[in-house]
Amino acid sequence: MYVPRYFDEPSVDVLHRLMRSRPLATLVTLSADGLNANHIPLHLSVEANPYGVLRGHVARANPIWSDCVEVVDALAIFSGPEAYISPSWYPTKAETGKAVPTWNYVVAHAYGRLRVIDDATWLRAQLDALTAHNEAAMPEPWQLADAPPDYIDKMLAAVVGIEIDIARLQGKWKMSQNQPGKNQAGVVQALRSVGDVDGMAIASIIEARSTD
Repeated sequence: MYVPRYFDEPSVDVLHRLMRSRPLATLVTLSADGLNANHIPLHLSVEANPYGVLRGHVARANPIWSDCVEVVDALAIFSGPEAYISPSWYPTKAETGKAVPTWNYVVAHAYGRLRVIDDATWLRAQLDALTAHNEAAMPEPWQLADAPPDYIDKMLAAVVGIEIDIARLQGKWKMSQNQPGKNQAGVVQALRSVGDVDGMAIASIIEARSTD
């Protein structure tokens, strides 16, 4: 991923927050037939590895686990809020006309070897952890024990576990940092006037990071 200096996000804590808040990752692997991309919720666990470990599961019928080239890294992409940025939002556009459209976004890339785990006990623990994380805000959190044991056993038999010990973590927070303060303020004001969820999130990030 191309990351200009002013868009680089080096904080592991910031990247981990994104990965936890938006766990549906695009997992890119190399198979015998070429590149393969799957969209899989991955649960982040911070253990001995400072970058963390990603765990998830896939359908047993999914060739990602049986046809994966193991000698190269897999790539898990976590995407955050994104928004189109119009040049008309920059005060400097009215002054010089020198402005073009762009896109603001946040993204984290996690690299590491994909490990396949075909073990019911491991899978049960992984599903418990993933469910607990995503059900935490629910008024009555669902858990695996709420379903009949034989049904859960059948579901577990239909999936295979995957794990990525993160070897490299890269973040890009493209938040108008290359623009002067008045242009950043113009973007914030315009995004808030549009009012969509991602735009509001982008506006808050720009404001929090602005030093002008």
